[in-house]
Amino acid sequence: MTWIATIDPADADGRLKRLYGRVAGPDGRIDNILTSHSLRPHTLDGHMSLYKNVLHHSGNNLPKWFLEAIGVYVSLLNGCAYCVDHHFAGLTRLLEDQERADAMLRAFRTGQLAPVFDGRERAAFDYAKTLTVRPHDVTEDMIVELRMVGYGDGEILEINQVTAYFAYANRTVLGLGVTTEGDTLGLSPNNSGDENDWSHS
Repeated sequence: MTWIATIDPADADGRLKRLYGRVAGPDGRIDNILTSHSLRPHTLDGHMSLYKNVLHHSGNNLPKWFLEAIGVYVSLLNGCAYCVDHHFAGLTRLLEDQERADAMLRAFRTGQLAPVFDGRERAAFDYAKTLTVRPHDVTEDMIVELRMVGYGDGEILEINQVTAYFAYANRTVLGLGVTTEGDTLGLSPNNSGDENDWSHS
Protein backbone atom coordinates (compact mmCIF):
# COMPACT_ATOMS: atom_id res chain seq x y z
CA MET A 1 0.00 0.00 0.00
CA THR A 2 2.99 2.32 0.62
CA TRP A 3 6.78 2.10 0.57
CA ILE A 4 7.02 3.04 4.25
CA ALA A 5 5.61 1.34 7.33
CA THR A 6 2.06 2.22 8.33
CA ILE A 7 -0.05 1.50 11.39
CA ASP A 8 -3.12 -0.61 10.79
CA PRO A 9 -6.35 0.76 12.26
CA ALA A 10 -6.60 -2.31 14.50
CA ASP A 11 -3.23 -1.44 16.04
CA ALA A 12 -3.76 2.31 16.40
CA ASP A 13 -4.04 4.00 19.76
CA GLY A 14 -4.14 7.49 21.22
CA ARG A 15 -4.31 10.38 18.78
CA LEU A 16 -3.99 8.17 15.71
CA LYS A 17 -6.90 6.00 16.79
CA ARG A 18 -9.05 9.09 17.29
CA LEU A 19 -8.07 10.48 13.88
CA TYR A 20 -8.71 7.14 12.18
CA GLY A 21 -12.18 7.16 13.75
CA ARG A 22 -12.84 10.57 12.20
CA VAL A 23 -11.78 9.62 8.65
CA ALA A 24 -13.11 6.06 8.41
CA GLY A 25 -15.45 5.08 5.59
CA PRO A 26 -18.77 3.32 6.13
CA ASP A 27 -17.00 -0.05 6.27
CA GLY A 28 -14.37 1.21 8.72
CA ARG A 29 -11.62 1.32 6.12
CA ILE A 30 -9.12 4.17 5.93
CA ASP A 31 -7.85 5.37 2.53
CA ASN A 32 -4.21 4.54 1.95
CA ILE A 33 -3.25 8.18 1.43
CA LEU A 34 -4.40 8.76 5.01
CA THR A 35 -2.73 5.70 6.56
CA SER A 36 0.50 6.85 4.92
CA HIS A 37 0.58 9.55 7.63
CA SER A 38 0.20 7.10 10.49
CA LEU A 39 3.75 7.35 11.84
CA ARG A 40 3.20 11.10 12.30
CA PRO A 41 -0.47 11.59 13.21
CA HIS A 42 -0.09 15.36 13.39
CA THR A 43 0.52 15.37 9.62
CA LEU A 44 -2.70 13.39 9.10
CA ASP A 45 -4.50 16.03 11.15
CA GLY A 46 -3.00 18.79 9.01
CA HIS A 47 -3.73 16.98 5.75
CA MET A 48 -7.38 16.37 6.58
CA SER A 49 -7.95 19.90 7.83
CA LEU A 50 -6.54 21.32 4.61
CA TYR A 51 -8.44 18.85 2.40
CA LYS A 52 -11.77 19.40 4.15
CA ASN A 53 -11.53 23.18 4.12
CA VAL A 54 -10.24 23.51 0.55
CA LEU A 55 -12.50 21.01 -1.20
CA HIS A 56 -15.43 20.20 1.07
CA HIS A 57 -16.47 23.40 2.83
CA SER A 58 -19.83 25.17 2.60
CA GLY A 59 -17.99 28.49 2.34
CA ASN A 60 -16.93 27.69 -1.23
CA ASN A 61 -18.92 29.26 -4.06
CA LEU A 62 -17.80 27.03 -6.90
CA PRO A 63 -19.66 23.72 -7.38
CA LYS A 64 -17.98 20.75 -5.74
CA TRP A 65 -17.99 18.82 -9.01
CA PHE A 66 -15.96 21.60 -10.61
CA LEU A 67 -13.43 21.64 -7.78
CA GLU A 68 -13.15 17.86 -8.08
CA ALA A 69 -12.63 18.25 -11.83
CA ILE A 70 -9.74 20.63 -11.18
CA GLY A 71 -8.30 18.00 -8.83
CA VAL A 72 -8.58 15.27 -11.46
CA TYR A 73 -6.92 17.51 -14.06
CA VAL A 74 -4.06 18.52 -11.77
CA SER A 75 -3.53 14.88 -10.77
CA LEU A 76 -3.35 13.83 -14.42
CA LEU A 77 -0.81 16.57 -15.11
CA ASN A 78 1.25 15.29 -12.18
CA GLY A 79 0.91 11.65 -13.25
CA CYS A 80 -0.81 10.66 -10.00
CA ALA A 81 -3.07 7.73 -10.93
CA TYR A 82 -4.12 7.25 -7.29
CA CYS A 83 -5.71 10.70 -7.04
CA VAL A 84 -7.14 10.49 -10.56
CA ASP A 85 -8.87 7.21 -9.72
CA HIS A 86 -10.21 8.42 -6.38
CA HIS A 87 -11.37 11.84 -7.46
CA PHE A 88 -12.72 10.78 -10.84
CA ALA A 89 -14.93 8.32 -8.95
CA GLY A 90 -16.02 11.18 -6.68
CA LEU A 91 -16.61 13.48 -9.65
CA THR A 92 -18.71 10.84 -11.38
CA ARG A 93 -20.81 10.35 -8.27
CA LEU A 94 -21.40 14.10 -7.93
CA LEU A 95 -22.38 14.51 -11.59
CA GLU A 96 -24.63 11.43 -11.60
CA ASP A 97 -23.80 11.24 -15.31
CA GLN A 98 -21.22 8.63 -16.34
CA GLU A 99 -21.18 9.75 -19.98
CA ARG A 100 -20.43 13.37 -19.06
CA ALA A 101 -17.76 12.32 -16.56
CA ASP A 102 -16.10 10.09 -19.15
CA ALA A 103 -16.12 12.96 -21.65
CA MET A 104 -14.40 15.19 -19.10
CA LEU A 105 -11.70 12.61 -18.44
CA ARG A 106 -11.09 12.17 -22.17
CA ALA A 107 -10.82 15.94 -22.57
CA PHE A 108 -8.25 16.12 -19.77
CA ARG A 109 -6.24 13.23 -21.19
CA THR A 110 -6.17 14.65 -24.72
CA GLY A 111 -5.89 18.32 -23.77
CA GLN A 112 -8.93 19.05 -25.96
CA LEU A 113 -11.10 20.86 -23.43
CA ALA A 114 -13.19 23.00 -25.77
CA PRO A 115 -15.84 20.43 -26.73
CA VAL A 116 -16.60 19.62 -23.09
CA PHE A 117 -16.04 22.81 -21.07
CA ASP A 118 -17.15 26.38 -21.69
CA GLY A 119 -14.74 29.31 -21.94
CA ARG A 120 -15.11 30.28 -18.30
CA GLU A 121 -14.30 26.76 -17.13
CA ARG A 122 -11.38 26.46 -19.55
CA ALA A 123 -9.84 29.65 -18.15
CA ALA A 124 -9.75 28.03 -14.71
CA PHE A 125 -8.17 24.88 -16.09
CA ASP A 126 -5.58 26.93 -18.00
CA TYR A 127 -4.63 28.68 -14.78
CA ALA A 128 -4.49 25.36 -12.90
CA LYS A 129 -2.29 23.84 -15.61
CA THR A 130 0.18 26.70 -15.57
CA LEU A 131 0.31 26.70 -11.76
CA THR A 132 0.94 22.94 -11.81
CA VAL A 133 3.53 22.53 -14.55
CA ARG A 134 5.09 26.01 -14.78
CA PRO A 135 4.27 27.83 -11.53
CA HIS A 136 6.92 30.46 -12.18
CA ASP A 137 5.00 31.47 -15.34
CA VAL A 138 1.82 32.50 -13.51
CA THR A 139 1.28 36.22 -13.97
CA GLU A 140 -1.13 38.82 -12.73
CA ASP A 141 -2.59 38.89 -16.25
CA MET A 142 -3.90 35.38 -15.67
CA ILE A 143 -5.77 36.59 -12.59
CA VAL A 144 -7.17 39.47 -14.61
CA GLU A 145 -8.34 36.99 -17.27
CA LEU A 146 -10.11 34.91 -14.63
CA ARG A 147 -11.90 38.04 -13.44
CA MET A 148 -12.84 38.93 -17.01
CA VAL A 149 -14.59 35.58 -17.54
CA GLY A 150 -16.61 36.08 -14.38
CA TYR A 151 -14.73 34.69 -11.39
CA GLY A 152 -14.68 36.75 -8.23
CA ASP A 153 -11.45 36.97 -6.28
CA GLY A 154 -12.75 34.54 -3.66
CA GLU A 155 -13.51 32.01 -6.40
CA ILE A 156 -10.03 32.55 -7.85
CA LEU A 157 -8.69 31.72 -4.40
CA GLU A 158 -10.75 28.51 -4.42
CA ILE A 159 -9.25 27.50 -7.79
CA ASN A 160 -5.77 28.34 -6.51
CA GLN A 161 -6.18 26.38 -3.28
CA VAL A 162 -7.60 23.26 -4.92
CA THR A 163 -4.74 23.30 -7.43
CA ALA A 164 -2.19 23.76 -4.66
CA TYR A 165 -3.78 21.10 -2.45
CA PHE A 166 -3.59 18.50 -5.21
CA ALA A 167 0.07 19.32 -5.81
CA TYR A 168 0.61 18.41 -2.14
CA ALA A 169 -1.58 15.30 -2.23
CA ASN A 170 -0.05 14.06 -5.49
CA ARG A 171 3.46 14.40 -4.12
CA THR A 172 2.49 12.65 -0.90
CA VAL A 173 1.19 9.70 -2.93
CA LEU A 174 3.94 9.59 -5.55
CA GLY A 175 6.72 10.14 -3.04
CA LEU A 176 5.59 7.31 -0.76
CA GLY A 177 4.35 4.80 -3.34
CA VAL A 178 0.75 4.88 -2.15
CA THR A 179 -1.58 2.54 -4.08
CA THR A 180 -5.34 2.12 -4.19
CA GLU A 181 -5.12 -1.52 -3.05
CA GLY A 182 -7.94 -2.10 -0.58
CA ASP A 183 -9.35 1.42 -0.95
CA THR A 184 -12.98 2.19 -1.74
CA LEU A 185 -12.78 4.75 -4.54
CA GLY A 186 -14.68 8.02 -4.49
CA LEU A 187 -15.41 8.41 -0.77
CA SER A 188 -15.03 11.90 0.68
CA PRO A 189 -16.04 13.96 3.73
CA ASN A 190 -19.35 15.05 2.27
CA ASN A 191 -20.82 16.96 5.21
CA SER A 192 -19.73 20.37 3.89
CA GLY A 193 -21.65 22.20 6.60
CA ASP A 194 -19.42 20.92 9.42
CA GLU A 195 -15.72 21.50 8.92
CA ASN A 196 -14.97 19.13 11.81
CA ASP A 197 -16.86 16.19 10.29
CA TRP A 198 -14.23 14.23 8.38
CA SER A 199 -16.17 10.98 8.04
CA HIS A 200 -15.95 9.54 4.53
CA SER A 201 -19.10 8.46 2.70
